[in-house]
Amino acid sequence: MNKTIKLFPTVLFASLLATTAGCGNDINGSKPSGTLISISAQGEASQAPDTAAISAGVVTEAEESKDAMQANAEQMEKLMKAIKKAGIDEKDVQTSGISLMPRYSYPDNSAGSPNRPERQITSYIARNTVSITVRKLDDLSEVIDAMTAAGANQIHGPSFSIGEPEPLLAEAREKALQQARARAESYAKALDTKVRRIVSISEGSHGGMPRPMMRAEMAAAKDSASTPIAPGETTVSVNLELVFELEK
Repeated sequence: MNKTIKLFPTVLFASLLATTAGCGNDINGSKPSGTLISISAQGEASQAPDTAAISAGVVTEAEESKDAMQANAEQMEKLMKAIKKAGIDEKDVQTSGISLMPRYSYPDNSAGSPNRPERQITSYIARNTVSITVRKLDDLSEVIDAMTAAGANQIHGPSFSIGEPEPLLAEAREKALQQARARAESYAKALDTKVRRIVSISEGSHGGMPRPMMRAEMAAAKDSASTPIAPGETTVSVNLELVFELEK
């Protein structure tokens, strides 16, 4: 009869599970005959990011809606030219929002009055925002400064990431595997058994597929020639669930 033991470590839990009649057939169709141990492991890997996402836009205001939109369009055209001149590819520039909203006001001393007059439109505010992907971080400061000089009066970001995260994920995955194997060997030694094989591996069982976890910051702008940027590091994490078979 298969053994059943349950253990709960503090950080990465591991529980020894009894085998069941239809569980864990190997490639030859045989069923596990030893004790199964299920181990959760996490691996992380870090590197400097190589991509930044930033949004920039223009806000204009005028008494007439068409004038607000016209002024916005003219200023936005200058901004788009500056973005292109800064070396940003067309595929890395995408309009993320356009809006036109009225600004209201009330006559003086009307607040709280039971016969409060209807609000009046005093002007219109137009907004146009684009999302930009910068693939050369050495150019990020110049891109921000160029957009500001071209009339951008709204800038948000940056958000740093890794353009090709798979090699870093592979490194994190390998660390998780090594950690799980070491834990399995530790349990096998304590139970006077040995690790026979890995029965199954499941990746990302906690929260889906591995996602990059951002650890970066943008330095505050000071009185300098260009906007200072501190990319920091980006860390990716891989969670694995492995089932090992132990035998005497």
